[in-house]
Amino acid sequence: MLAQTRYYLSEAAVVVFREYLVARMAQPRFANARSVRNAMERARLRHAHRLAGDLERGWTRDDLMRIEPEDILADPVFTTTPAAEPAGRHSRS
Repeated sequence: MLAQTRYYLSEAAVVVFREYLVARMAQPRFANARSVRNAMERARLRHAHRLAGDLERGWTRDDLMRIEPEDILADPVFTTTPAAEPAGRHSRS
C-alpha cells in the first residue's frame, strides 16, 4: 500500500508499526486491512503535518517519503491504553 504511493517506513517505524498492530488487534472493532489502511492514512497525515511544521528546514525527497516512528506513535492506541504500551518501546521525546 505504501509502495503504491511511494512512501515507506523507516526501520524504526517498522518496529513501531508492528507494536501498533499487536496493540490494535487486541482492541474491539479491529477490521484487518481496513484498520491497517486507516492507520497508514493517519500516519501519512501526521507525517505531512510534522514536515509542514518545520518550513525552515530543507527537506530531501527521502524525508518527504519516509514515515518515522513519531508519525505512528501519536496514534491513540499508544496514548489511551496503558496495556497497549509494549515493553521496551522507545520513548517519544
